[in-house]
Amino acid sequence: MGKRPAHDDNIKARVALEAIKGEKTISELAGHSEVHPNKIIQWKKRFLENVTDVFSKKKDPQIEDQEKLVEE
Repeated sequence: MGKRPAHDDNIKARVALEAIKGEKTISELAGHSEVHPNKIIQWKKRFLENVTDVFSKKKDPQIEDQEKLVEE
């Protein structure tokens, strides 16, 4: 039995957005992207739960630290 494929964050986001649009069924997306339908449903749910973070003024402490290093 081999390892599970690691999906790139860009692929996850693209597939989740396609699922949210609803132009294709989850089964169609699964066939095109070679991802299990349950995984697409999980990505869609996670995307929708975290979408408000895009507009949040709070920043991740790691990102703030990196920005400080770049400024220095």
